Amino acid sequence: MSVQIGNIDLGEFPLLLAPMEDVSDPPFRYVCKQNGADMMYTEFISSEGLIRDAAKSRQKLDIFEYERPIGIQIFGSSIETMSEATQIATKANPDLIDINYGCPVKNVACRGAGASLLQDIDKMVAMTKAVVEATHLPVTVKTRLGWDDNTKNVYTVAERLQEVGIKALTIHGRTRSQMYKGEADWNLISEVKKNPNIEIPIFGNGDIDSPEKAASWKREFAVDGMMIGRASIGNPWIFREIKYYLKTGNLLPKPTIEERVEVCKIHLQKSIAWKGPKTGIFEMRRHYANYFKGIENFKETRMKLVALEDIEEIYDVLEGIKTIHAEVMA
Repeated sequence: MSVQIGNIDLGEFPLLLAPMEDVSDPPFRYVCKQNGADMMYTEFISSEGLIRDAAKSRQKLDIFEYERPIGIQIFGSSIETMSEATQIATKANPDLIDINYGCPVKNVACRGAGASLLQDIDKMVAMTKAVVEATHLPVTVKTRLGWDDNTKNVYTVAERLQEVGIKALTIHGRTRSQMYKGEADWNLISEVKKNPNIEIPIFGNGDIDSPEKAASWKREFAVDGMMIGRASIGNPWIFREIKYYLKTGNLLPKPTIEERVEVCKIHLQKSIAWKGPKTGIFEMRRHYANYFKGIENFKETRMKLVALEDIEEIYDVLEGIKTIHAEVMA
């Protein structure tokens, strides 16, 4: 049975790319979409930044037709500014608006935004209602199990947010106090899904890093789909690998060095096209180690890549990775 968010048909068991700050920008989203991501989100965008017309916040509104369906994710601590930001984001013409109630980092949560709202459910509900009323688009939410081990309140949160009109909920299986440490607990996510009062899709997030785990947890926790974050960094192939395994029970071969180089180059090209040569090359530097994880003696090559500023020289080094690997394998 297809999963629906409003009038968006996501297919039988959708795989979502998580919104990740400084990662899930249009260049990265491109390579994930090419490898099977069913729905994606922008990096999270500050509602205050949108209202102040901050350049960085505005740039994050950039979406492209090939990315659809795509959601714009916003966060903030003020109900009024979240409502205003929703109206601005709606004009960018995404397929949905997503609210971030899950970000645990200090400069978000300690300013009353992101996961901080898990400490004030009444305000969270009022904010969500204001966002739903500010747009004609479907509104979804991403959150966590609770603020800490003593306040795992997502079961109640799910019911109350559904009442004010959200169309789907993604739950990260950690509390805010856990940050990204320890193991994600999907048992409570499963309880929310099994709640007879819940009619909206429930997506699980946290620690999905292999096709086998995705298949096992799909059976065990019965969620409607999965959101993948950190495991996709440098590994956009994870979406196609999971889909293939769910369909056939077999593992796809891992991407070859040649494919890793080619996808890295596409990512770089898209980064330059979107941000300009200087910023595009600079911001791509954080991705090289992830694309070529596991290659022996890669450190020296990485040091070259992060030092170069000429695109043709970077391409030459990337092409050289194929040659070096071929010699090692010979």
